[in-house]
Amino acid sequence: MQTLTHDAPVGRVASGVGLAIVSAGSFGMSGPLARGLMDLGWTAGAATLVRVSIAAAVLLVPGIVALRGDWGALRRGARTILAYGAFAVVGAQLCYFMAVGTLDVSVALLIEYLAPVAVVLWMWLRHGHRPARATVAGAALAAMGLVLLLDVLGGGIVSASGIAWALGAMIGASVYFVISGDTGTGLPPITLAAGGLLVAVVGLGIAAATGVLPVELAMGTVDFIPFDAPVWAVLAALGVITAGVSYVTGIAATRRLGARLASFIALSEVLAATLFAWFLLGQAPGPMQIGGAALVLAGVVVVKLGERDVVPPVAAEAPVLEPSVGEQLVAEALGADPAVATDAGQTTDSPHTIGA
Repeated sequence: MQTLTHDAPVGRVASGVGLAIVSAGSFGMSGPLARGLMDLGWTAGAATLVRVSIAAAVLLVPGIVALRGDWGALRRGARTILAYGAFAVVGAQLCYFMAVGTLDVSVALLIEYLAPVAVVLWMWLRHGHRPARATVAGAALAAMGLVLLLDVLGGGIVSASGIAWALGAMIGASVYFVISGDTGTGLPPITLAAGGLLVAVVGLGIAAATGVLPVELAMGTVDFIPFDAPVWAVLAALGVITAGVSYVTGIAATRRLGARLASFIALSEVLAATLFAWFLLGQAPGPMQIGGAALVLAGVVVVKLGERDVVPPVAAEAPVLEPSVGEQLVAEALGADPAVATDAGQTTDSPHTIGA
């Protein structure tokens, strides 16, 4: 029995790492596939709506089964599901697909992964949470890398709208990791993913029906560099692999590893997206972009290493931890008390984190 207790955390971490890599690789494929559809004539809204609809259809029944009759978990986790659908699914994916319409896939994704830097800066300006020196150094590295990545010094043409959409995706991505790591609601990972996707379908559907979200589709063959693919095959991969598989494995990985470690491993999504974009779209990064990408990733890593847990004076036997920047960001979005959000997430492996 002692051996099982001792070895269990090791097996949990190993499985979490494997799930995180699968999730990152699956997510990394979404940008190139969506860009292929948009080159055919699809709008980003149409690609996002069909993607989440397929994923929701695939995960709905398994998500209900995973509850095992505990409908109270849905009631307790209703706010979490709504936030997940609005920010992690609609916000992150729609903005990302809009960004890849005018930016290279790898550039859009790297801007999205500046989330830790942006959240730390926001919490400093809004709440006076002064970052550590390592955090400031990491932010400076990431900013330098972004300049090289966008080829600003070389006179490259920068798409302001593409950058704005990528920044929107960055906000959604930060919320994704914070919510994924919270086990306080008791929602199974597949149920949270299915619920969030269903919320996204309803929201996007209403936006499309009212004309707020432009939806245009085109049938035919999607032209990739090495091969051509029918639209149905691209949609199947986009919905099942890059949404269904990626969200479920991502949530499961984050609950095993904690948001901090999971978001570190998720940086491999940048490599996966770059390779897929190179293979499918011929978007080969230049030397300056490679250097910029390396600086951005290094900056994000340093920012995460500079994160500190703040422990106020002990007023009871058990210490009470202040809410992290990520938790406060989500709590503000939900209109809740950050301290309450922290108490609800004490069962996570690493509650004091922000996710990229």
